[in-house]
Amino acid sequence: MSPHDASPPAPQRPGLTASGARKASAKSARSRSREFALQALYQHLVGRNDATAIDHFTRDLSGFHKADAAHYHTLLHGCIEQAEAQDALIAPLLDRKLAEVSPIEHAVMWIGVYELRHCPDVPWRVVLNECIELAKEFGGTDGHKYVNGVLNGLAPQLRSAEVEADRAKARAAVR
Repeated sequence: MSPHDASPPAPQRPGLTASGARKASAKSARSRSREFALQALYQHLVGRNDATAIDHFTRDLSGFHKADAAHYHTLLHGCIEQAEAQDALIAPLLDRKLAEVSPIEHAVMWIGVYELRHCPDVPWRVVLNECIELAKEFGGTDGHKYVNGVLNGLAPQLRSAEVEADRAKARAAVR
């Protein structure tokens, strides 16, 4: 195959890297807070480190000043405090034992479940999209599909009125 036969690279959308993830400069403070919370929750899941120690360490990381510190704090401490309840919601939707789920995907699902349950100011579709982006950027090859499946399965349970309103709007648009 000659260089002339090669297909041109796919056009890149503004604000995205070649892999499709958002560029750091295009991320909101809330998105950054989720990234730092993910890193902190990973430390908790893998190393069983204390939440306060993880919190202090994470706040000293480069770029933390650009994150929404209050949202980060809420996610980190809320997810850890409610880990058992969140796992009880997640586990029935899994096709394997929770212990077999990657700690990245596990932490991303914790963030998603926490936001669906406790952050009504964040629309449910935004929660799903943000978690899918986290899984794409930090997780395994198809981890984002797994996260999407679980959170999409929980959204109607945790945000029933909001999800139904969106579905009704979509049905009306089709007519």
